[in-house]
Amino acid sequence: MRGTKAEMQVSAEEFALGETVRKLPELSVEIERVVAHGGEWAMPFAWMFGHEQDAVAATLADDPSVDGFDLVATVGDEQFYRVEWSEEVESFVENATAEGIVLDVWATEQQWNFRVLFPDRESLSRTYDQCRDAGWGLAISTISQFCDARQSRFGLTDEQQRTLALALQSGYYDVPRNADTMVLADELGISHQAVSERMRRAHETLVENTLSSGRGFDAPVM
Repeated sequence: MRGTKAEMQVSAEEFALGETVRKLPELSVEIERVVAHGGEWAMPFAWMFGHEQDAVAATLADDPSVDGFDLVATVGDEQFYRVEWSEEVESFVENATAEGIVLDVWATEQQWNFRVLFPDRESLSRTYDQCRDAGWGLAISTISQFCDARQSRFGLTDEQQRTLALALQSGYYDVPRNADTMVLADELGISHQAVSERMRRAHETLVENTLSSGRGFDAPVM
């Protein structure tokens, strides 16, 4: 499959959970399931971690971008919520994905990140212009050809590849560890939370690409 893959960002204040991440700056959010194409979308399930459950629930209850939520499960220090988003959130997603398919959505450090697959560069450009004209401060950080991206860097972004390489060189994977996320954060010039989130996503990408390669692995039926 060919296409143009873009990573786009918008602030939490403009999109969703602005009030929540303002009060809980260490909170990270990862959308579990996303269906968004041609104006029909849903992203009802979200993992949230970085703060205690009571604090997260209290802030979600006061967040104007959230119409309702239910705690589905907790796994360690992570909470899994079903969230009903406001019409404003829905409006942004409809505009940002009118010509593309959402592959991934996550939020950290008061910013939302979207990985979206477009048919071509022209459709990406139209989407960007449409969102900017509507007043949303949408930014695009990376653009790549989808067919090429699957064959290079094992599906990792440049930032993920650089972080994993630094972790390996610094002794993060040694037993016992000779470096932690604080050391990596200082070297990269970002927060330790951002390092943890970047490594988490990089590890997930590596595992997914390895298991989907078809080399002697039978995927479970979902």
